[in-house]
Amino acid sequence: MTIVKRNPNRIKRGFGSRLFDVINIVLLVLLALTCIYPFWDTLVVSFSSLKSYLSTSVHLWPSEWSLEGYQFMFSNNTLWTSYANSIFITVVGTIINLLVTVMAAYTLSKKDLKGHRFLTFLAVFTMMFSGGIIPTYIVVKDVGLMNSLWSMILPTAVNTSYLIIMRNFLFDLPHELEESAMLDGCTEIGVLFRIILPISRPSIITIALFYAVDHWNDFFNAIMYIMDEEKWPLQLFLRSMLFESEASYSSTQSLFLLGQPMKMAAVMMAIIPIMLVFPFFQKYFAKGITAGAVKG
Repeated sequence: MTIVKRNPNRIKRGFGSRLFDVINIVLLVLLALTCIYPFWDTLVVSFSSLKSYLSTSVHLWPSEWSLEGYQFMFSNNTLWTSYANSIFITVVGTIINLLVTVMAAYTLSKKDLKGHRFLTFLAVFTMMFSGGIIPTYIVVKDVGLMNSLWSMILPTAVNTSYLIIMRNFLFDLPHELEESAMLDGCTEIGVLFRIILPISRPSIITIALFYAVDHWNDFFNAIMYIMDEEKWPLQLFLRSMLFESEASYSSTQSLFLLGQPMKMAAVMMAIIPIMLVFPFFQKYFAKGITAGAVKG
C-alpha cells in the first residue's frame, strides 16, 4: 500500500487566486510589449528603405532592407566629433560626479560631525528650491565656462538625490569598521578608499550609471552654453540634424534625407552605447538603488 504524503507547506489555491495570477501575467505581458515595441519599431525602420517605411504603418520586419540611413550618418564627419565630445563629457563628468558625491556623502554620514543634520538639510533644501536657469547661466558665463565642454560637467558636479542615497547608505554602515581601520594607522582618506568604497560598490556603480545616462542624454545645457558646432555633444547634433531635415522639406535634397529611416538610424546610434553598457552593471542595479533609499 502506497502512502502519499502531502506537503504541509503547500496551500491550496482557489479559483479567484489563480484568476488573479492570470490577469497579472496578461497585464505584465501587455505592458512589456508596450515598452518593447517602440524600440523594435525604431530598429526596424532604421534598417528599412523609405519605400518600405511608407508602404505600411506597422513595422514588424523590414520588407525591403536598406543601410542608407546608417551610411548617411557614418559619412558625416561632424557625427564622430559629436561622439567624441559626448564620450568626454560622460566619462570625465561621471568621474567628477562620483568623486564629489562620494566625498560629500562620506562627510555627511559622519555621526560625530557637528551640524551634520543641518548640512544634510541644506543639501535637501536645494532639491526643493534651486537658483533657476537665469542665475545659473549668469554664473556659468561669469566664471568663463561658456562655449566649453566643462560647462556641461562642472555645473552638474553633484546631484542631490544621488548624494542623499549615497549618504544614507554610508550612514548605516557599522562605525566599528572605521575605528578598527584607524587603530591600524589608516587615515580618513585611507578609510574611505580602502574600506568604505569596496563595500559600497553596488551603490557607487548604480549612481555612476545614473550620472553617465544623465550626461549622455543631456542636450539642454548644450543648447544654453555651447555655440560652436565642433563642440556639440551627440544629442545636440542629432537634434539639429533632424530639425534641419524637417526644415529642408522644400529644398532640392533627395527625398530619403527627409525620411524616417534616417531619423531612426540617428536615434539608434544615440541609444546603443548606453544599451551596451547597462547589462554589465545590471546585477548591481536593484541592490544599489534600494541600499540607501529608505533609511537616513
